[in-house]
Amino acid sequence: MGPLSARTVTVLGSTGSIGVSTLDLFAKSGAAVDLFALTAGRNVARLAEQALAWRPKVAVIQDESLLPGLRERLAGSGVEAAAGDAAVADVAGEGVDWVMSAIVGAAGLAPTMAAARKGSIVALANKESLVCCGPSLLETARAAGGGVIPVDSEHSAIFQVLQPDCLDRVSRLILTASGGPFRTWTWEQMAHATPEQAIAHPNWSMGAKISVDSATMMNKGLEMVEASYLFATPPERIDVVIHPQSVIHSMVEYADGSTLAQMGPPDMKAPIACAWAWPDRLPWPAEPLDLPKIGQLTFEAPDPARFPAIDIARAALRAGGGAPAAMNAANEIAVAAFLDRKIGFLDIAPLVSETLDRMNGSRDLMASAGDDALETAMMIDASARRVADEALSRRRRLQ
Repeated sequence: MGPLSARTVTVLGSTGSIGVSTLDLFAKSGAAVDLFALTAGRNVARLAEQALAWRPKVAVIQDESLLPGLRERLAGSGVEAAAGDAAVADVAGEGVDWVMSAIVGAAGLAPTMAAARKGSIVALANKESLVCCGPSLLETARAAGGGVIPVDSEHSAIFQVLQPDCLDRVSRLILTASGGPFRTWTWEQMAHATPEQAIAHPNWSMGAKISVDSATMMNKGLEMVEASYLFATPPERIDVVIHPQSVIHSMVEYADGSTLAQMGPPDMKAPIACAWAWPDRLPWPAEPLDLPKIGQLTFEAPDPARFPAIDIARAALRAGGGAPAAMNAANEIAVAAFLDRKIGFLDIAPLVSETLDRMNGSRDLMASAGDDALETAMMIDASARRVADEALSRRRRLQ
């Protein structure tokens, strides 16, 4: 294939690690990009810096109170400044060719769905969009003539090696996990883990929330849900294996005994490049994989006693309905509480589990998506957050 022609692009969450990597990839590869919009949550300084460098049509800050500062920084640049959740969703739904969805958390749901409705190719780094309303998101994108290409390294790996003509011959999807910073820690050490230790990921450069999810292995739980929806695979055929070197990003096992793996250095620009150019390949100065230098690749099974998040997620996926969305919301509350030093590291998974137990059988959890999966997902999200907040308050009173 020849070089890709210029495409219109919006980057949702441009100041986070994925957004920064996306713009860095564009710069290093010389990709033909016509940037329409950049959005950020609260980082006005970086958003303005990016906007002045890339000159999109509009820059949006989610926190409306920060709009005056953004306008001041962009004065005279020709870049329009906007603010608020509605403004983020509006630019996401402009119908550009390619949208990087990299807003962390449930805040990314509405803009991601807006992009899908307009037929954009959605490069999806927002886990919550799939976890909370994956089937509806995928169907919406297909119906609009667009599509969803996963950016998580694990799902990108599966996407690249899953042979479309052999889907009925897939035995297992195997998600790899680094094991995070606490892989070799004792239970007692983990009980005293600090937020600073939890976000110090050994291999990947990620934001605080995602890094904590890696430390609890809730990221693998969320990825199991995503993989089930993305690749139409039941939970009993999705496994997790710890691979500390983070060289094999995931694998597909076929019925004939073959297992196909996608490999590469731990650099998020690689799956971003895949999402940008697929089915072509984007040349950029990527670090080559030097297997002799790495020396060995090792694997181990995750310990369910020390990392219960995987079993929690598998149970939520089997329960179906709103359980995965509720799990995600409760996890966001628990991780935020840990980062604020309100609970310990080992309290995160029990708080999520308690929330799901308390919501089990509730009308909110069993609500049907109906015609508006996004509205239903947001309702479940809000309910789960209330329950998780109540559980958090009880825990703190007992401390």
